[in-house]
Amino acid sequence: MEHAVETTLTVNGTRVTRRIAPRVHLVDFLREELGLTGSHIGCEHGVCGACTVRVNGEIVRGCLMLAVQADGGTVETIEGLSDSKELAPLQKAFHLHNALQCGFCTPGMLMAAQDLIQSGRKQSRDEIRAHISGNYCRCTGYQAIVDAIEEVLNGQS
Repeated sequence: MEHAVETTLTVNGTRVTRRIAPRVHLVDFLREELGLTGSHIGCEHGVCGACTVRVNGEIVRGCLMLAVQADGGTVETIEGLSDSKELAPLQKAFHLHNALQCGFCTPGMLMAAQDLIQSGRKQSRDEIRAHISGNYCRCTGYQAIVDAIEEVLNGQS
């Protein structure tokens, strides 16, 4: 590996140190090096939201961030949030409202939805739509997704 850089980050609570080529994107590192394939690779331009992960508490597009940029930071993936049960209410609501079909967008959509829920305040349907607008879904038409997020966000779940 030419010009690899030693990088240490904490991924889903586990400290990881690897030598990484500087041009490897975070989502590729997570998928290929760590086997965390829940974050999907869609457009590779930061447009679709399929690769959304949380870095140092903020959601980011894993295809736009280099893995070495996360050096010293904390990365949380859909697997980590699911394993910790942080997403349990959203996962239940998505299931009950049939807010997923093919499932490709679901990890990124759940990450964006959880980010909104962490705000701790009620949101209108328009605000929910605005917050998830960077996450594309080609199957559902978003209605059921907004219903599920609204249920959890506004304490109906």
